[in-house]
Amino acid sequence: MTGRFHGVGVGPGDPELITLKAARLISEADVVAYHAGAGKSSNARRIAADLIPGTAIEEKLTYPVTTGTTDHPGGYTGALSDFYADSARRLAEHLDAGRNVVLLSEGDPLFYGSYMYMHDRLAERYPTGIVPGIPAFTAATSAAESPLARQTDVLTVLPGTLPEPELARRLAETDAAVIMKLGRTFPAVRRALEAAGRLEHAVYVERASMTEERQLPVAEVDPTTVPYFSVILVTGDSRNGTRSRTSGGDVAAGGSGTELFEPITSTAELLVVGLGPGPDRWLTAEASTALAEVDHVVGYGPYVDRVPQRAGLTRHASGNTVELDRARLALDLARKGERVAVVSGGDAGVFGMATAVFEAAEDPVYRDVPVRVLPGMSAVQAVAARAGAPVGGDFAVMSLSDRLKPWEVIERRLRAVSEADLALAVYNPASRSRTEQIATARRVLLEHREPGTPVVVGRSVGRENESLEVTTLAELDPATVDMRCLLIVGASGTRLSGAGRVWTPRWVESRVGA
Repeated sequence: MTGRFHGVGVGPGDPELITLKAARLISEADVVAYHAGAGKSSNARRIAADLIPGTAIEEKLTYPVTTGTTDHPGGYTGALSDFYADSARRLAEHLDAGRNVVLLSEGDPLFYGSYMYMHDRLAERYPTGIVPGIPAFTAATSAAESPLARQTDVLTVLPGTLPEPELARRLAETDAAVIMKLGRTFPAVRRALEAAGRLEHAVYVERASMTEERQLPVAEVDPTTVPYFSVILVTGDSRNGTRSRTSGGDVAAGGSGTELFEPITSTAELLVVGLGPGPDRWLTAEASTALAEVDHVVGYGPYVDRVPQRAGLTRHASGNTVELDRARLALDLARKGERVAVVSGGDAGVFGMATAVFEAAEDPVYRDVPVRVLPGMSAVQAVAARAGAPVGGDFAVMSLSDRLKPWEVIERRLRAVSEADLALAVYNPASRSRTEQIATARRVLLEHREPGTPVVVGRSVGRENESLEVTTLAELDPATVDMRCLLIVGASGTRLSGAGRVWTPRWVESRVGA
């Protein structure tokens, strides 16, 4: 029979915080294993030292690299992968010999712990048990005597190794937060806290529950003194009152959201901002300036994510099918006197949020809210420029989405555009739930267009994974078209240059008598 494998959490540092079950398993173990950095002792072993029996075999699993460089051909990832494989082999030898193995884990084994890598490699082969331990952040919360989350507060645990803009965004969107993995990341983490407007209520706790424990406001910490064994706590807003409890999700659940705010005191101008198709360099200077001055950004989640986080900015992100709810939220904020921007991809006036805002603003309650639309580069402009000049002559723009209009109307308009011999830009050609419309549209267009009519398929243009395909109407494969695509179907005069560029002449030959 094989031995049993146990992942045992020993808590954050104070030996008295080890659970009774963990203490029993350690004291009965045939083999006690623990991780340690090169040239360093194991903190997990130090915590459990008085419980390890003298008869136990100890396996010190020493990392080949932690924060330094390595000459391993697979780099840092390859070096650690080999290390975990070798560590699993060493423990497996004991288990195969019938010995019970306890792998010590500081804090909790399944919370940013190295135990998990051994679990992945051994749990399917040997009987395994896991004993939870007190994680460092709960010990830090107790040390700081700072309630972390109350009532409906949302708590987010974040690694300090996240990119600084991403960390700032997530800090701004949550009520309470715990930031782990500090050390060298501390300066960037502090900047992210400041950008998110959360620095004032951030508490730094070092070596929680240990004799060297200390705590102080994050703003007062010397970055050169921060060890890896430290955390930052950002207490919940229901205590601090630092942010509105309103979000796009609240409004989406029903109602305009007016009741969530204080009585109207003044009215501010509501901006509707087009962000362009993707890259920051396509954002206009006017839009960039406006976004740097507003206090609230409202929009579909992926578009809100594109606005840099900064102190004083509150985000209101929601799903893709609640445009009117988003518009009412923004109008309510503007009625209160808040500076608000509703953001939209591409140009806000081309299948974007501008029309939703004006539709919602028809409610008499919003009659005094001024609305201004700031233009952005449209997706059709971006795709056309990548292809050449396919919309250089007269052209039409249509959406194949039948969410807001019946398919009969779409098909009738497709025929009208085809008969008018206009180049056609097609938005929303397909989605997860709409897979047949593009095939039907292709069939309708082929009734009036030559099979060799050029078709441009732009996917995620302006983003890292963009692609551009030039095909023909006959060869277009509807199965390759998805929600990330925009299509441009040429007119009868659209042609390809010798270099494969697509362009439509500004002039049109007379077809009288044809």
